[in-house]
Amino acid sequence: MSKIEGGCLCGSVRYKSDAEPAFIGVCHCVTCQKNSGSSFSLNLGMPADSVTIEGNSLATYEDHSGASGKPFYRKFCSSCGSPIASGGEAYDGLIFIKAGTLDDSSWVTPVAHIWCSEKQPWVKIEDGVAQMERNPE
Repeated sequence: MSKIEGGCLCGSVRYKSDAEPAFIGVCHCVTCQKNSGSSFSLNLGMPADSVTIEGNSLATYEDHSGASGKPFYRKFCSSCGSPIASGGEAYDGLIFIKAGTLDDSSWVTPVAHIWCSEKQPWVKIEDGVAQMERNPE
């Protein structure tokens, strides 16, 4: 796979990585629904030390609504509002890049759907893709 690159809607925030994703998944939790403004969030779990994020408008929201009770840091562009990445102690070593911000997302295929217990009832999941009620163990 080629280098992963992407950024926000206005172009003020950019990121890149040469690593392969450790996980590609869809999260259906209510928090991700609110953060994405949609019914789920498609994320690439990347080794945190492999991702470089740059931009003067990068802001961080400290979220405490997750199941672990630990802070989860949501990075977004303060100019256009695009959610870019997230991570925290509960997912040590990983940063989750929002797949919708990739320059080329044509290769992205989710391997699992998590927090299906909070999934919108009208969302259909493709046969054969792993489904979990909450986070993976």
